[in-house]
Amino acid sequence: MKKRILTGDRPTGRLHLGHYVGSLRNRVKLQDEYETFIMVADVQALTDNFEHPEKLKENIREVVLDYLSVGIDPAKATIFVQSKVPEIAELTVFYMNLVTLARLERNPTVKDEMKQKGYGSNVPLGFLAYPVSQAADITFLKADLVPVGVDQVPMIEQTREIVRKFNELYGKVLVEPEALVGEVERLPGTDGKAKMSKSLGNVINLADDSETIRKQVMGMFTDPNRVHGDEPGETEKNPVFVYLRAFADRGQSEKVAEIESKYKKGDIKDVEVKEFLVEVLEEFLEPIRKKREEFERQKDLVDRILEEGTRKAREEAKKTLAEVKQAMKIDYF
Repeated sequence: MKKRILTGDRPTGRLHLGHYVGSLRNRVKLQDEYETFIMVADVQALTDNFEHPEKLKENIREVVLDYLSVGIDPAKATIFVQSKVPEIAELTVFYMNLVTLARLERNPTVKDEMKQKGYGSNVPLGFLAYPVSQAADITFLKADLVPVGVDQVPMIEQTREIVRKFNELYGKVLVEPEALVGEVERLPGTDGKAKMSKSLGNVINLADDSETIRKQVMGMFTDPNRVHGDEPGETEKNPVFVYLRAFADRGQSEKVAEIESKYKKGDIKDVEVKEFLVEVLEEFLEPIRKKREEFERQKDLVDRILEEGTRKAREEAKKTLAEVKQAMKIDYF
């Protein structure tokens, strides 16, 4: 039997380059090797979109189109909607007894996102507890591997703690998953901030057109110490070079090395480096955009994929929930 992968995204809008290097690239690569389940996490999206839940329906469609356009094959990967598998919610309630409030508040990912969203002491319980929900997402499928961005690693560790606690108390039922981080651990935002975020507008989406890509790249932060553009520059953490290293193909690698050498000596201007990055990103994204257009023309495709995938995922959820209740001795009749 193949080992299992569970991964997913919150449907808060179209997916961007950070999603690609963080997780999507690994999903495409591993879908032949693993039995792959990909969840559209609409319940988790509600934790900070509860005032406008109507947005989720269109966003779910956008996310699935992004999956298909980068090469996720629904014949190999099961794509499903979180809220249509109610057993996940029931598992979440059981797991809440295995986690303390203090432990949730210490979760680095939760702390960072709470700060970013400015919740202060007014954090919704659903937001604070979503690591528990995520543990239910992963364990109902008994996933062995979870491809994630580096910022999500603390969430997987929280799942591992819950699994160990459950198995110690009730017997070995759940599988302790491993996190798989992308080759590029974190893609910075175009504004130089540590992370791409749709809410900050510092992203390049997989579906963006050429004009938008050019605008975002030309506005990117580079080395703040380069005032006139002919001083020696830093390339290691320079966002433009981080993107070049992440998306240039093998045929472009020599040119990247050459440009990097010139930049360090002050022999090339920022605008020239950005022009090359536009070229690299266009070459990478053009086939993705074309695939997306093809899938968009197939009106009922997304619904069909989600209905079939959700049906399959729910069957697995029912099995795991029955095992959990039996282990806890609450399968009363």
